[in-house]
Amino acid sequence: MKKSNGTNPLKPTLAFLSLFTALSTLLCCALPALFVVLGFGAAFASLIGTIPQLVWFSENKLWLFAGGGLLLILGGILQIRLRGEDCPTDPSLGDACASAKDWFPMIYYASVGIYVVGAFFAFVAPLMF
Repeated sequence: MKKSNGTNPLKPTLAFLSLFTALSTLLCCALPALFVVLGFGAAFASLIGTIPQLVWFSENKLWLFAGGGLLLILGGILQIRLRGEDCPTDPSLGDACASAKDWFPMIYYASVGIYVVGAFFAFVAPLMF
């Protein structure tokens, strides 16, 4: 099987979409819980009053987590499939490719960690208290 000399344009898109959806799960569930635990419940209520669109995240948390999980799974599969890809021989493209190979796994694992924290506060923590 011949190795490609280009990078897959889907890889950076999935990495950043995964990070975005993982951060959305924090807005939905972890941030409100953190504010209440720290005694800033009134501040969070004021934030919701100022930006009522934040309530949408909580109302649709199942869809939010499903979409985020799907993007994380696709991103993980893409990480595994493209791990052995060669970088282009053009120096500027090769440097960009090498930098991307360093950063994308870190972005992906950070996204997974954020997703797990959000999932804990959305689905596990309410059962504990």
